[in-house]
Amino acid sequence: MMCKVLEVSEQGYYQWRKIKRDLKAKRKKNLCALIRRIFYEHKRRYGSPRIFRELKKLKVKCSENRVAWLMQEMGLHAKGARKFRVTTDSWRSNKKRIAANILARKFNVRGPNQVWCGDITYIWTGEGYMYLAVFMDLFSRKVVGWSLGIRLTASLVLQALKQAILIRNPPPGLLIHTDRGSQYTSDDFIALAENERLILSMSRKGNCWDNAVVESFFASLKRELIKGEKIHTRRELQIMIVNYIDRYYNTSRMHSSLDYLSPLEYERRAA
Repeated sequence: MMCKVLEVSEQGYYQWRKIKRDLKAKRKKNLCALIRRIFYEHKRRYGSPRIFRELKKLKVKCSENRVAWLMQEMGLHAKGARKFRVTTDSWRSNKKRIAANILARKFNVRGPNQVWCGDITYIWTGEGYMYLAVFMDLFSRKVVGWSLGIRLTASLVLQALKQAILIRNPPPGLLIHTDRGSQYTSDDFIALAENERLILSMSRKGNCWDNAVVESFFASLKRELIKGEKIHTRRELQIMIVNYIDRYYNTSRMHSSLDYLSPLEYERRAA
């Protein structure tokens, strides 16, 4: 009946429906291939929100819900999170040198080189633990300096801070926020801060939320880079960290709090 009303043959009608189904299937196949490519290019680190925004950059029209549904259908699951212990030894700190919590969880700043946050974490390799110290610009979430070593010492954080100062050349009055670890209350660290006219701020005792931005970075690094990997040597870990921080996190990885831009893109947009 419908064919008579539309003045088309049944054969033509069913052929049109088949073409429509084939076109829909082809679009789905192409979209799935693109989603898989992005997923594995980012080494299984991206879930549907970030993949959706990568597709948006490529002018691909689809909803975030559709991306999530297709990922579920293909069995693509981003690496999950896990908790890690605190590493710094605040019990060894000189109590007279503990700075006030000037930052006080004011994590939104107006420009680069106003506030840097620092912290330390540890990572296991087949040759033993290594410690990673970083300093992050609170404005762009960019890791501006980092150091990897086999001992949890003041020289570890000094190397990271010196690297950041050399690269960024911050103005006097830059706020440096850390926890109360003995590395940050050491003579050498305080002397460097005074020499560069930096202002020190420290978290309250036992309160990791006062430095939540760096804690979040470490969680991302361990989820996206370390989880499920067998790291045999310290040299292998060093190469992995270089590739993750300098060639991926700072330059390419989307950050949800930066309007889904990378730290580098965010700073360029603000310049």
